[in-house]
Amino acid sequence: MNSEKRKLSGREKDQASIRILEKLRELLHSSNPSVRRQAAFHLSWMQEDGLEILREALFGDFPAATKNAAAYGLRKMHGRMKKMSLDVFEQGLHQGDSDTREVCRRALLLMGKMTEKKSFPPSVRSARTGSQKPAVGKLEIKEIPPKGRSKRRIGTQQPRQRRLAKNEDSS
Repeated sequence: MNSEKRKLSGREKDQASIRILEKLRELLHSSNPSVRRQAAFHLSWMQEDGLEILREALFGDFPAATKNAAAYGLRKMHGRMKKMSLDVFEQGLHQGDSDTREVCRRALLLMGKMTEKKSFPPSVRSARTGSQKPAVGKLEIKEIPPKGRSKRRIGTQQPRQRRLAKNEDSS
């Protein structure tokens, strides 16, 4: 009994792929974050079909968790789809939804296509010395002296040395 898989025709392949894509679309909106990420990753391998589903999830009226999962899937695209996913993120920067803009900005930062402008509080200058001091809330790193034996002990002897000295005096 040799069981062989029968070859699917073109129409049957289309039906099977449609079922898989619908299932992955449902999983993308799951309440479990791990399931969402796995679905997004699987969609990243589905070329144009996966790109459309992930784009729809990113730009649609969905929770931020779904948008993050869609961004994960778009970041994991390979080959020629990588450039298309970058275009999707750049389009997302100009969207009206603040969640979408933030997700796209973070995705571009993670992909190294954008630099983050960090705003630190200005340093405080000491009026007396003119030197720079760290801003309030910043801690300086100081050198901690090594712990160990002190260099010299004055007026004290080690207990063993005292015993030896006492035995020598009594003899």
